[in-house]
Amino acid sequence: MVATPRPLIAGNWKMNGLKSAGPRVAKKLVTRMGKVVKPQCDVLICPPATLLAPLRDALKVSCIAIGGQDCHGNASGAHTGDISAAMLKDSGCRYVIIGHSERRADHGESSQEVRVKSDAAQAAGLTAIICVGETAAERKAGQTLKV
Repeated sequence: MVATPRPLIAGNWKMNGLKSAGPRVAKKLVTRMGKVVKPQCDVLICPPATLLAPLRDALKVSCIAIGGQDCHGNASGAHTGDISAAMLKDSGCRYVIIGHSERRADHGESSQEVRVKSDAAQAAGLTAIICVGETAAERKAGQTLKV
């Protein structure tokens, strides 16, 4: 018998949030989640990389996980500005979101690159969340389901 996957609610903060507000927002979420006796889903927030450590600390006594917004396909190397899956794991992440429509559009990221990132995430012990969504223009044009 195949087990039914547990639902996951994930919030991607994208390029939003500063150190001055991030932990405060996370603590509000912890307070709200604390009222739920037994959540029927896993809860995840994916802040910018600059907030991973402060949010890890703010969320350590909660059921809320943190995740990265992207990772590089290589474990290390001269990839200025990128972050490896192992670095995310070391920062306390359990998940990483890859294949965002804006990364595919803005950076020309291919499905093959997404696969390499997924493999890197799994090798580092992270759960990869692979995006297959539409662009804003496609959504506005009513093409979400077609995409």
